Amino acid sequence: MENWEQFLAPYEQAIEELKVKLKGMRKLFEIDQQHSPIEFVTGRVKPISSILDKARRKGVPFHQLEEGIQDIAGLRMMCQFVDDIEKVVHYLRARNDFEIVEERDYIAQKKESGYRSYHVVIRYPVETHNGLKRILVEIQIRTLAMNFWATVEHSLNYKYKGQLPPGIEMRIQRAAEAAFQLDEEMSKIRGEIQEAHQMFLRKREKK
Repeated sequence: MENWEQFLAPYEQAIEELKVKLKGMRKLFEIDQQHSPIEFVTGRVKPISSILDKARRKGVPFHQLEEGIQDIAGLRMMCQFVDDIEKVVHYLRARNDFEIVEERDYIAQKKESGYRSYHVVIRYPVETHNGLKRILVEIQIRTLAMNFWATVEHSLNYKYKGQLPPGIEMRIQRAAEAAFQLDEEMSKIRGEIQEAHQMFLRKREKK
């Protein structure tokens, strides 16, 4: 790669534009005084060393990086509840400023490690000085509990260079299940509170 700065510039532009747009979705819910399924949005462009490492692991040659590595540009959308994730995916599907090219549901089908998240890969148009460029961006949608687990698991894998001791690996898997059970319990509690509130409103209207 002769000029990484030039290569990564459209990805950096895409991240900045998408963060503004997706944060704007949350703002609209607040204006309408509705519960926002989006807690917050973060984004980053993959470091060069990580791009090269992934390209080596996947056998992707330099001239195919743009199509072979889908997460050079990555966004994370955090939700409070598991059912909020489905709502966010629905809103993404309804947008017309990018094209969804792939969806991967690691919530219904978790990874062996215990990892859970919903991944949406989009093709996003970026206006550059050389004209329109459509680049791949990966959007990860997860709850705060899923994100906490994934952050710690990634740090431990980095520390152990991807070779976690068996005992640690098993405990991390159990922690992933505990985090998911917490998500499910909080969703049930919210549902019960909403149902009780609706019953209260119906009773008040009858008086």
